[in-house]
Amino acid sequence: MESVMKWSWKLGRAFGIDVYLHATFALLLGWVAVSTYLRTRDVSTMVSGVIFMLVVFASVLFHELGHALTARRYGIRTRDITLLPIGGVARLERMPDKPAQELVVALAGPLVNVGIAAVLVVAHLTTGHSLTDMGDLAHPGPMLTRLLWVNVGLAIFNLVPAFPMDGGRALRALLAMRGNYVRATQTAARLGQGIALLFGVLGLMFNPMLAFIALFVWIGAASEAAGVEMRASLHAFPIRNTMQTEFHTLSTHDTLAVATERLLTGSQGDFPVLDPHGALVGVLTRKALVAGLAARGPDSTVGEAMEHTFSTAAPSEMLDVALERLGASGTRCLPVVADDHVVGMVTSEHIAELMMVREALAVQAKGGAGASSLG
Repeated sequence: MESVMKWSWKLGRAFGIDVYLHATFALLLGWVAVSTYLRTRDVSTMVSGVIFMLVVFASVLFHELGHALTARRYGIRTRDITLLPIGGVARLERMPDKPAQELVVALAGPLVNVGIAAVLVVAHLTTGHSLTDMGDLAHPGPMLTRLLWVNVGLAIFNLVPAFPMDGGRALRALLAMRGNYVRATQTAARLGQGIALLFGVLGLMFNPMLAFIALFVWIGAASEAAGVEMRASLHAFPIRNTMQTEFHTLSTHDTLAVATERLLTGSQGDFPVLDPHGALVGVLTRKALVAGLAARGPDSTVGEAMEHTFSTAAPSEMLDVALERLGASGTRCLPVVADDHVVGMVTSEHIAELMMVREALAVQAKGGAGASSLG
């Protein structure tokens, strides 16, 4: 997702949530403008087509806000919302803890589209306009009529039971209410990939866009299943048994020149920052260090450049908790604190290395069992 953000422009904030527009969205608007003009040779129709596309994506934004604001009710913040040519993405800090909550959050987006469609139906009925006057390619019907059916389509499409769409998450929540969360995810992911195959075949036969959506669904389903399985496996590891105990700290009075030397001469990229009394007061990330050097120079202090908002973990907590907090904080390091002292560090790289070692040992164990059975 970080690579997506690099190609996005910030539109503003809605309900305290940053809203971004992906650069490829401009390509979509350009394609709509050019194709409409070539088809109709009419500038007003071309402009109307572009405006309609913008209004459609306003509906997409409301859809994502439905997820975000519902998640906020359960204490889950949304980092940002990005509008893409294929729809919108609301980056929640974490998924709800309870399946019932996940079900409500998943259904909130499509329900927003249903609500928009219902308002438009009432508007049509009170004004006497036809609900089916969609027009044709050369002469599109009224904008509100088309917007009505677009919202109906958005609601139906997002309820398809395939990850990473809302219907897949709703299905997973329903299955998890009756059984194991990991098994529910695997079942929903397999169904999602089956639907992706169907979309792919239909796309090759009728519409290339369906093939593109199929690829998106296939990758999303596989990624969701792998992520849930990894978090479940990490739940078996206490942080105290897996944290890094050899690490460097910095003082708020150290210069960025000192921090740069530590960065360049070691493998540590992020540093806990302590005050003169030894209390943890911040984290200096590689990104913050580089930004501080560019803005203030090497003689400025670590205290001026460090991140003041950060998360910590306790040694008794499980490693999946650390992974969740790393994702929520947006940093790559998580100080482990006991009795007001930093006793260890957990990083995203460290967790990845642990998983690679674990997988390698599992492969070796399978190979050893195979060899002994052959003997």
